[in-house]
Amino acid sequence: MEKIRVYAPATVANVACGFDIFGFAVNHPGDEVVLVKKNSPGIEIIEITGDEGRLPKEVSKNTAGIAIQKFLEFIGKPEQGFSLSLHKDMPLGSGLGSSAASAVAGVFAANELMGRPLAQKDLLPFAMEGERVACGSAHADNVGPSLLGGFVIIRSYEPLDIIQIPTPNDLYASIVHPQIEVNTKDARGILNKEIFLSTAITQMGNVAGLVAGLLLPDYELIGRSLVDVIIEPSRAILIPAFKEVKMAALQAGALGCSISGSGPSLFALSKGEEVAQKVAESMAAEFAKLGIGSETYVSQINQAGPVILPN
Repeated sequence: MEKIRVYAPATVANVACGFDIFGFAVNHPGDEVVLVKKNSPGIEIIEITGDEGRLPKEVSKNTAGIAIQKFLEFIGKPEQGFSLSLHKDMPLGSGLGSSAASAVAGVFAANELMGRPLAQKDLLPFAMEGERVACGSAHADNVGPSLLGGFVIIRSYEPLDIIQIPTPNDLYASIVHPQIEVNTKDARGILNKEIFLSTAITQMGNVAGLVAGLLLPDYELIGRSLVDVIIEPSRAILIPAFKEVKMAALQAGALGCSISGSGPSLFALSKGEEVAQKVAESMAAEFAKLGIGSETYVSQINQAGPVILPN
């Protein structure tokens, strides 16, 4: 195989109480990479669409490019050349793992074209290097679910320990992306560096409760556990009408609602697609009251991760 098209899904990271340790994939939006083998060495990024000209084509500064480069170095094939086209199908700075999807699509495509020298899970460190380029931190709560699909727990970073857990079939995510932008570095910079022990205990209870709720499954327990007492209070001030949008989601029947990643997108989890659709519409309506347009997405938890598309 000399050419491949790969689609990698968007993700919701943190999932309320699980800062930097929880994430899940959704069916859409996502990013697409077209990767072609070259006879000459070097990775060449020949086209990027959907980014309004904002993303770099320099390999060392591009999330997909650096992920592929690190992968080739690891497998001992740094001389292998590729031409790469990246098609962004989600907003930049949306809190939906845009940089992660690009990195995942790129390294997954490269592994396929090289004959799958590594298992899919072993591609994670290279995709994480893409995150380091994007925001200065090689976190895995976006690249993990985008690469592996499903709901993912990052139990440890040193050593890296990733766990996938099943989710209820009738669990749906509603995502609303308001047409504003929150920079990931800014959103991290606003966070408190220290917390009270009592706050940590509350958060740990919610983390344990959410995992238990997904496994049982117990939708009411999921809802009670989708509470973030550490990160959300700081980041909510970056999102206009956050409290009103969250309240609208809950009143429409959502189990819980919080910030997706570093924002500005918000997500809600619901039981059933019909409720999830109503929740998404209610959240978007609150932003519209402020004259803020938004995109909405309703999806089950994506269990597939990256997929190969027809050329």
